[in-house]
Amino acid sequence: MKGAFAYLRVSGKGQIEGDGFARQLEAIKVYATGNGIRIAKVYREEGVTGALEGMNRPAWVEMITRIMENGVRVILIEKLDRLARDVMVQEHIIQDMQRRGITLISVAEPDLCSDDPTRKLLRQIMGAIAEYDKSMIVLKLRGARQRKRIKDGRCEGAKPYGALTDEAETLERIRSMRSVGTSFQGIADDLNAAGIPPRRGTKWHPFAVARIIQRKHK
Repeated sequence: MKGAFAYLRVSGKGQIEGDGFARQLEAIKVYATGNGIRIAKVYREEGVTGALEGMNRPAWVEMITRIMENGVRVILIEKLDRLARDVMVQEHIIQDMQRRGITLISVAEPDLCSDDPTRKLLRQIMGAIAEYDKSMIVLKLRGARQRKRIKDGRCEGAKPYGALTDEAETLERIRSMRSVGTSFQGIADDLNAAGIPPRRGTKWHPFAVARIIQRKHK
């Protein structure tokens, strides 16, 4: 059975605790099962967006390093826009994989990563559409902030964790555990075991705990 790495990516920090990773992995697993592919490892890229849309991707770099070491030569992604929304970045990555002899498969469009001119054109059109959609979302959000600023004289982002009354006790618990050296994973496990819900999502993750701790020092 051929081995492959699964690469998952969300393009905004607010999506990390949503269902993006689970949805992508499920689609990849279905494709892998149907095509006799064993997923050797899953790599998750968290919150890469904006200026980081390029190649500042720790999980991607780790995965490619691993590929060059252990012989796995296949990467599975859910869709091409999970690779990159910017069409130039998308094409650069695909060409780099081809040069390295790595097979990149988008399970939603399994034939689009080939060198066939028609497939390449379709890939570029889809990448351009994804890039346009991204730009429109940014424009809409910017307009909404502008309208709120005009109406209220200010436009605040999300309040830091602990600012809401029902979060104060949990925040103190997090800080107390961290002060005695408990890891982010350990804190997340403790909160989940205690049945304490996070602000978003259904369970605590170490990166959410880390953000709360780091924000305290700003």
